[in-house]
Amino acid sequence: MRFIDPRHDRWHRVGGEDGPVPQPDPQPYRLLTLEQWHAVREHWPAGLPTGVMLPNTVDVATLEADVGGARPRLALVALEFPKWTDGRAYSQARLLRARHGFAGELRAAGDVLVDMMLLLQRCGFDAVQLRPDQKVEAAARALGFFAGHYQGDVRQPLPLWSRDLAAELASHGSTASAEFFAGQGI
Repeated sequence: MRFIDPRHDRWHRVGGEDGPVPQPDPQPYRLLTLEQWHAVREHWPAGLPTGVMLPNTVDVATLEADVGGARPRLALVALEFPKWTDGRAYSQARLLRARHGFAGELRAAGDVLVDMMLLLQRCGFDAVQLRPDQKVEAAARALGFFAGHYQGDVRQPLPLWSRDLAAELASHGSTASAEFFAGQGI
């Protein structure tokens, strides 16, 4: 998981005095609103690293042509959490990864708390912009609280009972045996 510091982010929003610029000029690492993307999509150069901020009220299928396939048009999709209690962006992330095959950066933005880290990772997020009062160190620690999970997820689609735990441990360079984890929740 990558933690984004907005002061040093290479992705830049395109705004003016009165809000987002309706027809931004093509440049690499632009983070556009969905409305901006729809306005410029047809003439935006292919291969230019481009990102879109997707509100959690929008069906991710609207980006289907831009995120999947051999040459996706979008390198970043930032999913919005307007409140930490609103979990629709979790579902959006899972759909983008599992159904639409999005392999680019999937970023959680908005009201993102340390307590959300593990579920964000399991749903397919690989970058997070924490709420300003949250600490990156605490978020990194939270990702290590659980060694494994019974259910499958975006990163490991198979449930525990159908995986070869010994082979999995060996592939990660672990010296522990599978018997060590018996009864420990993995």
